[in-house]
Amino acid sequence: MGSGSVNRFENWFCSSSLWRRVTRKEILPWLLDGAELGDHVLEIGAGAGAATQELRKLSPRVTSLEYSHVLIQTLAYRIQSANDAIRANASVVQGDASALPFPERTFTTVLAVLMLHHLKSPEAQDRAFAEIHRVLCPGGVFLAVDIPDGWLHRIAHIRSTFVPIAPATASSRLSAAGLSNVSITFRSGAFLLRGLRPPRANNS
Repeated sequence: MGSGSVNRFENWFCSSSLWRRVTRKEILPWLLDGAELGDHVLEIGAGAGAATQELRKLSPRVTSLEYSHVLIQTLAYRIQSANDAIRANASVVQGDASALPFPERTFTTVLAVLMLHHLKSPEAQDRAFAEIHRVLCPGGVFLAVDIPDGWLHRIAHIRSTFVPIAPATASSRLSAAGLSNVSITFRSGAFLLRGLRPPRANNS
């Protein structure tokens, strides 16, 4: 997830076959609709890898960043247990989305699935947006699915960090980080953010 705490239920659920199935069949098709991932994808808040295997079918190289010790151990084990082709294009890095440990202009796409609300504060989220802009190649795309505030979401996040992003301010916050062509769409109690690092011709 992000740099905040995650409760036991979330640790269990994010490692479950149910969550992997929901991610594969529902979330990823929505998130990736019409997107060109390019040759190096960064998956921030990778969790136990619910999206990772599918992403590796769509891009020749995937780097998965995760903050939680528990979840990254599960993800690393799955990769080590995979075949040679998957291990060859897979990297697992422990780190904080608000201080990404990568050089500028490294990735063609950055993805975040239900992790932005796990960052500890709005300021940490804004730093993450700026970091995402920094590590994207010119013309690279940021794609994120997250959930708005609500009592049910707050109950599910008892003893977890839950800093929901207000959809009404999300576009302006991404734009302030340097991303362009920002859009937001809604579906089934969640929202999808898209943003672009402008090509060099427009903004280096």
